[in-house]
Amino acid sequence: MARHRYLLNGLTLVVAATASLTSPRAETAQETYRLYCVQCHGTQGNGGGINNTHGGLAVSPRDHTNADEMAKLSNEELRLAIAEGGDAVQKSELMPGWKYTLTEQEISELVVHLRELCRCEENK
Repeated sequence: MARHRYLLNGLTLVVAATASLTSPRAETAQETYRLYCVQCHGTQGNGGGINNTHGGLAVSPRDHTNADEMAKLSNEELRLAIAEGGDAVQKSELMPGWKYTLTEQEISELVVHLRELCRCEENK
């Protein structure tokens, strides 16, 4: 009986370790945006996410579809906001940093996706 318990415990550890190493990643920046951003920024990227319903947040999430406002931001500022969170760019401290969740590649792809949402170019 004890042997079966050790075997089961060992198998559980192997499955848990394997699952964490092979956790699914979003295949596109749009999917990454859906996973991590729409709760606040909305499915359309206009700041109307479920977390902001009826003024639920003290600071409104940025409207990523607003070309005039988004064009004021450099790609580096967008990258910093995604990686370090809103507080790093003097915006809402409620926006978490994603540098421990997303790879550099995913962050860069999100910046490109944000430019697609706003149909704007980087402020140089």
